[in-house]
Amino acid sequence: MVRPCPSVGPRGRLRAWPGARDLAPALRARPARCRRLLPLPRGGAEAAGSAGGAAGGDMTDSIPLQPVRHKKRVDSRPRAGCCEWLRCCGGGEPRPRTVWLGHPEKRDQRYPRNVINNQKYNFFTFLPGVLFSQFRYFFNFYFLLLACSQFVPEMRLGALYTYWVPLGFVLAVTIIREAVEEIRCYVRDKEVNSQVYSRLTSRGTVKVKSSNIQVGDLILVEKNQRVPADMIFLRTSEKNGSCFLRTDQLDGETDWKLRLPVACTQRLPTAADLLQIRSYVYAEEPNIDIHNFLGTFTREDSDPPISESLSIENTLWAGTVIASGTVVGVVLYTGRELRSVMNTSDPRSKIGLFDLEVNCLTKILFGALVVVSLVMVALQHFAGRWYLQIIRFLLLFSNIIPISLRVNLDMGKIVYSWVIRRDSKIPGTVVRSSTIPEQLGRISYLLTDKTGTLTQNEMVFKRLHLGTVAYGLDSMDEVQSHIFSVYTQQSQEPPTQKGPTVTTKVRRTMSSRVHEAVKAIALCHNVTPVYESNGVTDQAEAEKRFEDSCRVYQASSPDEVALVQWTESVGLTLVGRDQSAMQLRTPGDQILNLTILQVFPFTYESKRMGIIVRDESTGEITFYMKGADVVMAGIVQYNDWLEEECGNMAREGLRVLVVAKKSLTEEQYQDFEARYVQAKLSVHDRSLKVATVIESLEMEMELLCLTGVEDQLQADVRPTLETLRNAGIKVWMLTGDKLETATCTAKNAHLVTRNQDIHVFRLVTNRGEAHLELNAFRRKHDCALVISGDSLEVCLKYYEYEFMELACQCPAVVCCRCAPTQKAQIVRLLQERTGKLTCAVGDGGNDVSMIQESDCGVGVEGKEGKQASLAADFSITQFKHLGRLLMVHGRNSYKRSAALSQFVIHRSLCISTMQAVFSSVFYFASVPLYQGFLIIGYSTIYTMFPVFSLVLDKDVKSEVAMLYPELYKDLLKGRPLSYKTFLIWVLISIYQGSTIMYGALLLFESEFVHIVAISFTSLILTELLMVALTIQTWHWLMTVAELLSLACYIASLVFLHEFIDVYFIATLSFLWKVSVITLVSCLPLYVLKYLRRRFSPPSYSKLTS
Repeated sequence: MVRPCPSVGPRGRLRAWPGARDLAPALRARPARCRRLLPLPRGGAEAAGSAGGAAGGDMTDSIPLQPVRHKKRVDSRPRAGCCEWLRCCGGGEPRPRTVWLGHPEKRDQRYPRNVINNQKYNFFTFLPGVLFSQFRYFFNFYFLLLACSQFVPEMRLGALYTYWVPLGFVLAVTIIREAVEEIRCYVRDKEVNSQVYSRLTSRGTVKVKSSNIQVGDLILVEKNQRVPADMIFLRTSEKNGSCFLRTDQLDGETDWKLRLPVACTQRLPTAADLLQIRSYVYAEEPNIDIHNFLGTFTREDSDPPISESLSIENTLWAGTVIASGTVVGVVLYTGRELRSVMNTSDPRSKIGLFDLEVNCLTKILFGALVVVSLVMVALQHFAGRWYLQIIRFLLLFSNIIPISLRVNLDMGKIVYSWVIRRDSKIPGTVVRSSTIPEQLGRISYLLTDKTGTLTQNEMVFKRLHLGTVAYGLDSMDEVQSHIFSVYTQQSQEPPTQKGPTVTTKVRRTMSSRVHEAVKAIALCHNVTPVYESNGVTDQAEAEKRFEDSCRVYQASSPDEVALVQWTESVGLTLVGRDQSAMQLRTPGDQILNLTILQVFPFTYESKRMGIIVRDESTGEITFYMKGADVVMAGIVQYNDWLEEECGNMAREGLRVLVVAKKSLTEEQYQDFEARYVQAKLSVHDRSLKVATVIESLEMEMELLCLTGVEDQLQADVRPTLETLRNAGIKVWMLTGDKLETATCTAKNAHLVTRNQDIHVFRLVTNRGEAHLELNAFRRKHDCALVISGDSLEVCLKYYEYEFMELACQCPAVVCCRCAPTQKAQIVRLLQERTGKLTCAVGDGGNDVSMIQESDCGVGVEGKEGKQASLAADFSITQFKHLGRLLMVHGRNSYKRSAALSQFVIHRSLCISTMQAVFSSVFYFASVPLYQGFLIIGYSTIYTMFPVFSLVLDKDVKSEVAMLYPELYKDLLKGRPLSYKTFLIWVLISIYQGSTIMYGALLLFESEFVHIVAISFTSLILTELLMVALTIQTWHWLMTVAELLSLACYIASLVFLHEFIDVYFIATLSFLWKVSVITLVSCLPLYVLKYLRRRFSPPSYSKLTS
């Protein structure tokens, strides 16, 4: 009988499936379990606030806190979610699904293709999209209208090409730049989508591209290979029947995750048998929760049918990397339904703050244009067809808004990007978004990931402390000699009688104390040694001989691997382990066999792990335990050094573990085991009863040692963070890792300075607890904040404004256990609450949302792939390069663009002022002063190169900018481009334009064409001299640009006889008149500049003098 596929009824009820009754309550409860990762509904916060009123209403704290009132967020960007895109995939709301193993054709709904797409446009939307984004800028739209107006005869002022050629050039440059970036993005996506995997079919194993994988396919994934889609784990080649996953690209956690296959499929003889059985997986609807999963596996062709529940332990999410063995999985979700994709926001076009400011200035200039045009018509008393006169004056003075501004700024951005890529001191840096390099010069908040960004995720054993003596890296040879001496003495002594021995309380030698400590570290862990063939020795032989060169340690935590590798370096080597036994090799090549009786794994609640082992040679039973000092202090026997030494090691940024042991008699262990088994069989309060039984053993344990392990920082992280701090940038660390690990790294990296206190925000679950904890935090001053993702969610739900106000005052903030969507939420809140620019730095897939949400995203190319660097605006190879990227290139880009934009505006205002003077003198006639090639040549070949050469200018050398990061702090106020500087340049333009025009009118003798010759030549010379006045550090190309422009003008005079009297310009009269006018327009500005530098020098000039 064929069992019908499960489906969803009209009211969401599960029907036609026997397991649905058990799974339905869990699926209905699902949204509540997801709520930590989902964006909060706006009304929900207030509703929850009223519900929590009882908790917070009876508080007597003197500091009032008001629940936040959310403003409706206006955001046109699509958010990563289910409903929006499932409509185009054939479904309405996301639904649970039934997936038959190896039969993708048996599907009850349509699924998206398994492709990764980071492009902003496709083939059809590219041109409309680019044009729309360009004409969103006010002045681009203005010039489009201006150019179109020339098709009307009454409005035409000159040749069509004088308006359409500049506009066409602007658009062509933009379209080419966007096309190049889209093609690069397409190539990168294609590389990822073309990765080849093995698929199990009835014809055997076939190769398939990642983009062609479908829901229901059986996929083989090798060791160190990326998982291509969200899958259920069915089989592994590992003997212990499990595998480890590296998930730091998904959740940012350094610990490897243990995953278990479905028991029913793991028992099959071969992987090919998966296609011979009739089975299916019933899975929940796609959602963004990466930490939970609900589903069932059913095999129908067995008698009776087998049904197993599935949880997060049976999943292989896309983006994770297989760390051990070869695995087989059945694909559940693809494409946009992947957990990793749903936790990232869609790529968006970022518009820089600098561009918005320039856009604002052009609107002011447009206002000035309208006012001048109205004044001109008003002085004519609105005679005749005055409305046409207004339009003609608008066209005549259109130079007030320079069309070349956009071209110059866009070309400048390309130069900045080229300079960044060519910088030999930050090799490998890639500029993926060339539209926002100026953003790098105004960053106020830096949000950084921890794992792989600040740290290398490589643990190194640094300290062994025994209370009276401590061993560092330089004294590990002493530890090795102690271990060697202990086992040398044991080999010379006669074998002891088998059975438990009662040790007398005599003062032990230092060698025996060191040996006990090292042995405890070598035994108390969850590490498994695995042997691989190395080309000389095959796997089976290596495992038999315990070959050192073939051994690799696997564990969920890199800390544990570091500890076991250290014990190997001092003489005690872990050579074998399975579920029930462990083997250690001594310095004398003897094998110690130990039976594993019980293992108590580490949990975030208990903060410790324990193991009970029996030595096969002596029969001794020992309970070893290691854990955090806060919990172990109450477990070990009284001592007077533990707390002090833990504090000392923690201040050095080391992760401290306290190691202890307790010897048990056979009777004690049997009594414990009986109670432990009974507690595990309990139906009610099982976990509490089990913990109580274990705690009965955890009393009066003998303190053996402290261990200090350091997560190796990336090169020069400390000086880089100090540089950023001195530059006025606040650094927030957002990580998915544990609180203790994050705090240690923050101290080690000097993110938190030695003289700063740390306030650890305790776990809060409701409004009342959040209220009390916020008030406690408010009383502290100048202290760093450490908060977990769960507490952060509660605070943002009820007290968003108050929390952000307090957090922004902190010198540093550490958010641990952060989900990818939470990282993006924090970036968004900082932007909204402070209005400052944010920069996000990360290396993993879990950082993509944060990078894309920030004003400026920087990706670090890590060991685990390039997902973050590909999604970022800038890609660097090491965190230390960020200092130079901001202090040197960011600062230069912003200052150069500010100077360039204001100079281009000055150039246009000068000629517009001259036109206004000319029109007013000649009875307010709407007649152009310069026509044809003169007006185009003025803003192109005559002045373009010198003005554009300002992109090579710099006020200080790069070494000085790095040495004095305080120079960067000046830019945060936006002074290089402000209303004040804009007004100064407007006044300069009016003065120079008026001087040149009135001078030409006063000094010309007879013909009108002489006015054009004198004024235009004076204008060109004034612009060249003004560029020279603006430049702070001369570059040889600047000199070439100045001379080339002058030469071009002199050479072109021969061809400009239509506009300029060639015979007149060769006279002495012309030369002295031009010289006098130019001198009067420029000399006062040179004098003012000298006086200003003499009596009120800017900060950078003090360093260069």
